[in-house]
This record gives sequence, structure tokens and C-alpha cells, in this order.
Amino acid sequence: VQLQASGGGLVQAGGSLRLSCAASGRTFSSYAMGWFRQAPGKEREFVAAIRRSRDSTYYADSVKDRFTISRDNLKNTVYPQMNSLKPEDTAVYYCAADLVERGRWYEPDEYDYWGQGTQVTVSS
Repeated sequence: VQLQASGGGLVQAGGSLRLSCAASGRTFSSYAMGWFRQAPGKEREFVAAIRRSRDSTYYADSVKDRFTISRDNLKNTVYPQMNSLKPEDTAVYYCAADLVERGRWYEPDEYDYWGQGTQVTVSS
């Protein structure tokens, strides 16, 4: 599975951004997708996840009610829509593929493949 993240950039606090992660190499609808982020000097942290069937989504408390994750299984793409952005959302954002769906959505080692990351910077 190859993952290509895009859509990062610089945005003012309170603004919005939509990231994309395009997948290839395996039937996209057969695996769950997650997003993580990593700020300088911090560990990688869970942001959101969506199951293969799109019927369940999961969010970190820090982004709940501000971020929405969705997927288009025809376009092989997953999207986190990020609204009401805050300076503390500044990080490199990574998408990841979970081929087995063990249920540990919040753990990086749940995921089998990772994209290269895209930088999101929120100015105050």
C-alpha cells in the first residue's frame, strides 16, 4: 500500500484546511485509515480514524467537534476536514492504513503503512 498525503499549508487561527491522502496498491475499501500528527519535540499522536465500511469514526478529544474524517472509496482517498484550527494544531500530519482493524485506533502500531506527512502550520 502506498499513501500520498497532501493539502497542508499555512492558515490563520480559526481557519480551515482539508487534507487528502490518496492510496494505491490494494483495494482501498478493504482497510481502515487513520491520521496522526507530530509536533516538534513531541511524540506522534492520534488524530482521527475511519473504518473500512465508513460506518464508524474515531477522534482524539483535542479535535472532536472541529475535525471530520471521511473517505471516498471510489477515489481511494481519505479526507480530514479541519475547522476552527488552533496554533496547537501545528504539526506534520500523517495518514496511515490499517489492514487488520484490530480496534486499537489510537495506537501508531495498529497501522501497517504510513504516508510521508504534510505540514500544517496555524498562526495566531
